[in-house]
Amino acid sequence: MLVEKKERVIMGIDPGTSVMGYGLVLEKGSKLQLISMGVVRMEHLDDHFLKLQRIFEKTIALLDEYKPDVLALEAPFYGKNIQVMLKLGRAQGVAMAAALSRNIPVTEYAPRKIKQSITGNGNAGKEQVAAMLQNLLSFKETPEFLDATDGLAVAVCHSFQRVSTTNSGKSYSGWEAFAKDNQKRVNNKSRNA
Repeated sequence: MLVEKKERVIMGIDPGTSVMGYGLVLEKGSKLQLISMGVVRMEHLDDHFLKLQRIFEKTIALLDEYKPDVLALEAPFYGKNIQVMLKLGRAQGVAMAAALSRNIPVTEYAPRKIKQSITGNGNAGKEQVAAMLQNLLSFKETPEFLDATDGLAVAVCHSFQRVSTTNSGKSYSGWEAFAKDNQKRVNNKSRNA
């Protein structure tokens, strides 16, 4: 049986190649407290690889400073411009690599899932998400960029997922334990495949 910590620090990142937003929250039971949020600016860098290096270095610095228990990332959305998607995917991959190099587990969420969990509306605008977070975490200052609240939203979204899953009762240490406990479900899935 897994014993869950009473407290954990969650870091959220909204990866970008011009501006990367990040936010950190402390989760104590069902309560959330803002630790920090901000942006990493890269619009002054012309070289894509220098931007990736900056993302990696800043992510490592944040991980070392705040020692989060988990990193949650916003997954790149599927757009029409394949070059933009490729660059965003690389930015996300570099942030993932930074966390994995520190043995920090990584989870990713679709933009729509993040907005849905914060505002109740998967099509909410950045301003709506920011306003809900200000209310939820009781901070007054308006972030310099909405990318900071986007990063924060990823962290809060991750916290909300745990709250909803821990109430369901059971957790499993691996696939074998799940399969053994849910043989009918597993057998039905394999027949339908």
